[in-house]
Amino acid sequence: MVFENREEAGHRLATKLQQYRNHPDGLILALPRGGVAVGYAMSLDLHLPLDVFITRKIGAPGNPEYALGALSETGNIYLNPDAVVECRVSDADIEHLVKLQREEIHRRQRLYRRGRQSLPLKNRLVILVDDGIATGATFFASVEAIRRQYPRFLVGAVPVGPLETMDRVRAAVDELAVLTIPDQFWSVGGQYAEFAQVSDEEVVDYLKSAERALDEKQRGVSHHYGSRGTG
Repeated sequence: MVFENREEAGHRLATKLQQYRNHPDGLILALPRGGVAVGYAMSLDLHLPLDVFITRKIGAPGNPEYALGALSETGNIYLNPDAVVECRVSDADIEHLVKLQREEIHRRQRLYRRGRQSLPLKNRLVILVDDGIATGATFFASVEAIRRQYPRFLVGAVPVGPLETMDRVRAAVDELAVLTIPDQFWSVGGQYAEFAQVSDEEVVDYLKSAERALDEKQRGVSHHYGSRGTG
């Protein structure tokens, strides 16, 4: 095991990105659900606002954990052509799978943002966070979608991933913060002592807590936010 839980990984990533602490245009975008726990800890340490960027994996029929690609909340579709060929998936199949994920994205937008709009990204320093990367489908779809909103600088922050994928991530972003690249990578969860699934309610709680902590910091209120212990 490398990390105790997601929040610990987030605190460790923050130590690698101290140059962006209190950055006036900085923004942490976390991929739900697990990435939000990592992003929360980074938000506390770096004093940067936290928002979600909702991207859903497009899973193969009959094997939803195998990523054919991913769909971002802005409509960007990333497909892995090798996976599409291997699984013999038709255009109609993909259209159906995309429709299902679009519905889930809309549900999460309503729940997580509670009616507010997503934060603008143009000319901002954006730190894109997940709790780890395997194939990278959701991360690459997110990078492509974020680039279309013209951030000034895009940082990838990922605790762990396999070497080949991390090399591709490094080439896709302006800067990459990664904590460990194991010689033998089997799964993201295998790198954590505690890796319980993060619920929708916890995502909302993380976002509210990060917003409150940042507001209190800006008003000069001293308050200690420790680990919430959700993993």
